Amino acid sequence: VDALPLYGIPFAIKDNIDLAGVPTTAACEAFAYTPERSAFVVQRLVDAGAIPVGKTNLDQFATGLVGTRSPWGACKNSFDPSMISGGSSAGSAVSVALGMASFSLGTDTAGSGRVPACFNNLVGVKPSIGLLSASGMLPACRSLDCITIFALQCDDANAILAIAEGEDASDAYSRSNPFANSTRHYGQWQGPLRMGVLPVEQLSFFGHEDYAQCYRQSLATIAESGVELVAVDFAPFIEAARLLYEGPWVAERYIATSSLIQKRPEALLDVTRTIISAGDKGSAVDAFTAQYRLKALRKAAAKVLESVDCLLSPTAGRPYAIDEVNNDPITLNSNLGYYTNYMNLFDLAGVAVPTGFTESGFPFGLTLVGEAFTDRRLLSVANYLQQLFKLPLGKDQSAYQVLSTAPIKNQQRIAVAVCGAHLQGQPLNWQLTERGGYLLSKTQSSADYKLYALAGGPPFRPGMVIAPAGEGCAIELEVWSVPASEFGSFVAGIPAPLGIGKVNLQDGSQVSGFICEASGLAGAEDISHYGGWRGYLSNK
Repeated sequence: VDALPLYGIPFAIKDNIDLAGVPTTAACEAFAYTPERSAFVVQRLVDAGAIPVGKTNLDQFATGLVGTRSPWGACKNSFDPSMISGGSSAGSAVSVALGMASFSLGTDTAGSGRVPACFNNLVGVKPSIGLLSASGMLPACRSLDCITIFALQCDDANAILAIAEGEDASDAYSRSNPFANSTRHYGQWQGPLRMGVLPVEQLSFFGHEDYAQCYRQSLATIAESGVELVAVDFAPFIEAARLLYEGPWVAERYIATSSLIQKRPEALLDVTRTIISAGDKGSAVDAFTAQYRLKALRKAAAKVLESVDCLLSPTAGRPYAIDEVNNDPITLNSNLGYYTNYMNLFDLAGVAVPTGFTESGFPFGLTLVGEAFTDRRLLSVANYLQQLFKLPLGKDQSAYQVLSTAPIKNQQRIAVAVCGAHLQGQPLNWQLTERGGYLLSKTQSSADYKLYALAGGPPFRPGMVIAPAGEGCAIELEVWSVPASEFGSFVAGIPAPLGIGKVNLQDGSQVSGFICEASGLAGAEDISHYGGWRGYLSNK
């Protein structure tokens, strides 16, 4: 059983992900093919003992957030059959909410792994791009697509993610998972929490007061638990969200379906064909113009993310009735992407988590957003929210069960000041990140030090020493946070004449940091006048 951690657990697969011997249709019969082997992620789950029980309906070619764009009919919401399920991973969400599968796989380009989770009272994990291999998944936007996970609880989602993740040499977009994002870090968080929320003027519930009320109640409960909520500027996220369908990325959707559109356009639903066909209209000028704008927006968004532990937003502004979407399929679908479309363009991670119900009993939820490869951090915080709200699970409303013994705990960490080869972007920075280290601040030492370029290398390294009174200067530093459990192995790997001692910072505080023995200065060059190692390297 230890070798088969998912032994006997049933799961469902969105029908744009391959399962060996079973047709993949992407909700378009004319496109269907039968793969000889399963998608990379599916095979990992099967190898762990999970049982695939079926393929699930979706918005055709994963184009939509509604769950109604399928020749086999709309997926009905698990709570109210007159309402949309959300899409495009519609059937994947409904199957878990109704208890037909213990978990399921979806995909996410614009929000397809999050919106259906919100509307069906589920946890929806939108991993960092490349954390789960996309091999064996029919692309929508190849550069943005993610395979996602639907589950009832964060503990389940983390266990599934731990098995499904893994670098895949056959997927050009696959990326290795950093140590700090490994499953061992699930449930670990150094408090207190500081979450960024949208200012009132940037919120939009599209006239749905019940969802607006659920949002206000959710934030009040979270704030009462001791979490600090701070308003942040969501403008760059909103603008980027519009780029996904108004910009050149629609061309990626056209690439995946161009042969069928050109030869048999009638095989696609009218709304799907209208959206995807627009991908053939752009120019290279349009593409580069949009990329330049996106780069600027990503930089602005990064500053927002640096100021908080994570973002917290509604997953969707409102739900819609199936009839409403049928009467206005483009506009209402666009509204559903207001809080989701930007995420993969910005290379972010997200977890959708239920936080309430409307007065009529319809599910509502929030999404936690963080930088790439903060998946375990977000899942840990989402698990905290699940324990805080203690909502019943899925459609059958089974009682929430606390599975984790420590959903969030304060992990002991040590602040370490670095001045040379361990700085961000320098050759030895990996020694910090692989141990779960992360950057706390960029600062300077007090004006009491000298910096020397030591003899030898590579790697080339500086040594920082206390200067005689009145002869020192401030040196550029970065302060990193390292788990106490990893600190010993880090220090043990530091060669003489360097070591760890106490370093005074410009604000008068003192932290552990790199120092140099006087014996190491033989043949060294005084580079203090450059202000730091980076200044020296740029002038070398």
